[in-house]
Amino acid sequence: MKFAVFGLGALGTVFATLLKEKGHTVYGITKRETQHLLQNLPFKVSGIWGEHRAVLDKVTSSLMDINEDIDYIILTVKSYDTKTAVRQIKPYIKGNTKVLLAQNGYGNYEIVSQEIGKDRTLLSRVIFGAKLLELGHAEVTVIADDVVIGQPEGKIPKEDIQTLVDVLNQAHIPTRYSTDVYKILWDKILYNCALNPLGALLECTYGQLASCEKTREVMDNIIQEIFWVAKEHNIKLNWETVEDYKRYFYETLIPPTSKHYPSMYYDLKSGKKLEIDSLNGAIVRLAHEKGIKVPVNETITNMIKTKEFINSN
Repeated sequence: MKFAVFGLGALGTVFATLLKEKGHTVYGITKRETQHLLQNLPFKVSGIWGEHRAVLDKVTSSLMDINEDIDYIILTVKSYDTKTAVRQIKPYIKGNTKVLLAQNGYGNYEIVSQEIGKDRTLLSRVIFGAKLLELGHAEVTVIADDVVIGQPEGKIPKEDIQTLVDVLNQAHIPTRYSTDVYKILWDKILYNCALNPLGALLECTYGQLASCEKTREVMDNIIQEIFWVAKEHNIKLNWETVEDYKRYFYETLIPPTSKHYPSMYYDLKSGKKLEIDSLNGAIVRLAHEKGIKVPVNETITNMIKTKEFINSN
């Protein structure tokens, strides 16, 4: 298969390296200022999935430089760059090219599918953690579950999606297909909203957050407010009650990721822009649309934005 990985941060580096190592054609799309640093550089993945190494077919800043049809564009940019990225991608989508979203938060699928069509847009839930040690070298630090891939409205045949799932599994990226991928994505939105901003602000791991009564109370309130918002917007979740989800959250999700720091923690440390608007900030926006109050999510959002502002000045 022919892949273009759009965004060569930690997640993009993992996808690109493992797919290329397995023999697929892989192009990397990155920012113009880093293109020359990555061209012909051996990409590396280390960590819990072992040591992997590959040289991509080309690293460029534009799909215009790739003179062949691509089977899949894997979009791994931060959510605040989604709209810009898909508008760069759109002119080069032709034939059977499809876009696989491998991103955090709410709104990415809505933006991309509106621009290029649902019949070309695949959604995924990625819940393995990776951090960029240096350009072209990512460390996989934790995995809570398989990557899950699907098309929320069933606009892409199951057999086509299953072929991609098989390719990713062969590349040692644990993956499965699901018709309920949108519900499963919301599982991760719940997970990230509860953990990421607190872990970033308090500079602690998921396990430390779960072990403290005070932070558990905050996380419980974040989760409760998300359930309220989902109900008002008729967003179907995998969980009938808040208590059902919290049991899964504390007993199943957190233990294997207990030593993990959120990516937002590393982004905050390095002075990068943060994805809060697609997480807790998105919950606040959705709540305002229905005239309901979500004070804990709003407070967390404001605290992260304040921290971001302070770091940038």
